[in-house]
Amino acid sequence: MDKGQKKDFKKYLEELDDPKNNQEVNYALPENPTPLQVAKFEICQEILGYKLDNDLTREQVAEKIGISKAETEDILFCHIEEFTLDRLVEYASKLLEPIQVKVILEPKKISLHAKAV
Repeated sequence: MDKGQKKDFKKYLEELDDPKNNQEVNYALPENPTPLQVAKFEICQEILGYKLDNDLTREQVAEKIGISKAETEDILFCHIEEFTLDRLVEYASKLLEPIQVKVILEPKKISLHAKAV
């Protein structure tokens, strides 16, 4: 590795360590997600699954949806705060035709643990 390559590699490592560099971080749901957050996360996961199942590049997914590569990456890495639910549904419908969206409302089950005294 010559001096220029070492300098480029060092710069690359510094960018990875930069706490502001979260472009390629796959986000998880927060600890107590809202139903909206769960719905958006699941759509992002479906789009990612489509990409993986069809062995597509990020650029190919972006082209199929009709959005930028950067916006596609936000979807693929589940940056759900960047999107409204209706936009994600619209994007998913361009990939996953035919698509059907169902909303299932059911009470959340609360686990109660009895403690023997």
